[in-house]
Amino acid sequence: MPAMQNKVVLITGATGGLGTSVTAAFQKTGARVAAVDRALPKETSAETSERFASFAADLSTLEGARGAVAALVSRWGRVDVMVHLIGGFAGGQSVADSDDALFDRMINLNLRTAFYMFRATVPHMRAQGHGRLLAIGSRVAVEPSPASGIYAASKAALVSLVRTVAAENADRGITANAILPGTMDTPANRVSMPSADFSQWVPPSQVATLLVYLAGDDASAVNGAVIPIYGGGA
Repeated sequence: MPAMQNKVVLITGATGGLGTSVTAAFQKTGARVAAVDRALPKETSAETSERFASFAADLSTLEGARGAVAALVSRWGRVDVMVHLIGGFAGGQSVADSDDALFDRMINLNLRTAFYMFRATVPHMRAQGHGRLLAIGSRVAVEPSPASGIYAASKAALVSLVRTVAAENADRGITANAILPGTMDTPANRVSMPSADFSQWVPPSQVATLLVYLAGDDASAVNGAVIPIYGGGA
């Protein structure tokens, strides 16, 4: 993995099935890592060391997103990489049978949080003249399937947002890229789909490795990319 001893990395959704793998992978690079998640318990929400900080934040609001970024910049002076992992699935109905509550939930979780994090992070990166913005989409963003239309639409909108941010900020040495995993081998997915062939799913560690690469200097020419990682059943 590329050395990142002088990089400051903010990871949202850091306590999830993917987030734990991604946080561990960035820590191995020597980066200073801030793990941010609303689910963090209060007693660890201010945990800090020389190279690691974890704190709770509600990123469903612009105030919460700006507060998280401000806390990181206050501690370590800048933010070099923002890895946005917050997201979730809800569905099982056709588009015609989906209600407003499902639509709002998917847009808020999969798109609005990213929108707020970009708004909070980009000004700092433009001021410093460099940065990496990374987000997790989904295979269905480009290959929709029945009974997941609202989820797919929210992820497709996220991909469009990432590519727009990439185009808008390339002039300041900032890149923005999205990864589109297939079904990931997380504990939650195993519980929800116990009869599936887990060997065909995407290992979170491989998604983490790809994110670390995209955050490094060797990927400085990769911008606006939408990268599939579909697993053995592709």
